[in-house]
Amino acid sequence: MTVVTETHLPLPLFQRGKVRDVYDLGDELLLVSTDRISVFDVVTPSGVPEKGRILNQMSAFWFHQTEGIIGNHLISLVSDRAGLEKLSKRAGLTEVLPDYLIGRSMITRKAQRISVECVARGYLSGSAWAEYRQRGTVQGQCMPVGLRESEQLSSPLFTPTTKSESEHDRPLTDADIKAMGIGAVMPALENATMALYSHASAYARRRGIIIADTKFEFGWHNDKLILIDEALTPDSSRFWSVDGYVPGKSQPSFDKQPVRDWLISTGWNDTMPIPPLPESVIADTTKRYSTVLRWLTEDRP
Repeated sequence: MTVVTETHLPLPLFQRGKVRDVYDLGDELLLVSTDRISVFDVVTPSGVPEKGRILNQMSAFWFHQTEGIIGNHLISLVSDRAGLEKLSKRAGLTEVLPDYLIGRSMITRKAQRISVECVARGYLSGSAWAEYRQRGTVQGQCMPVGLRESEQLSSPLFTPTTKSESEHDRPLTDADIKAMGIGAVMPALENATMALYSHASAYARRRGIIIADTKFEFGWHNDKLILIDEALTPDSSRFWSVDGYVPGKSQPSFDKQPVRDWLISTGWNDTMPIPPLPESVIADTTKRYSTVLRWLTEDRP
């Protein structure tokens, strides 16, 4: 099984992120979801087979599911050889682009990104749980006393953070909002985030999945706010099984948790390079990603 951790296409590189390589097509972009995996904001040296294709398919699924709530940047998927040939001609190339792009690529509108991670939380987990244990708050908001880890909140919270390639994301402050000049659009970002989360979490629960929290990114296209980047994938969301949910403890999740757990067990800290991942950890991660894709988009066995 081919693992794609690097792409080098005969196209202008627009951006290389932790997971996606983005190429410039003029008024459009080519987003390529690689098999790279990052934990604790660091890319590991090992790729995860099929991860890029799963991310691409899940994002496309949710873009179609939620386009009635807010528009998004998806134009089309590169889903077969004919689509790849069409893309190559569209880019003005005489040779067809490599086959590994099939299934892991999408053509999107070029939008002006708003540098905010719009986070919706329906359950008390992750960094929110850590803050609550220390101060009884979630992103500075006072919470009821006595909540348990992984407990469902009385109503979902909007907890936006900064988005940076050079530092860890942190809670968005009033000073950040003023400096970025985005005060006027923040209500629209919150409304879109919470509407998307409400729709997706209700749909997922019917399929046996709890979306504990998730994050979205938005941008401007022709003066219209749209959803961009990815949507509701294991890279951007915390997915739990409804059947196995027991509040009061950490929940098994359909994401890169096996990588995080293994890395912590090695004694790693962020001053050290990440060692290659064991095959068992890689296989477990692929299984979790493919399972949640199947549960959400296909009939469960």
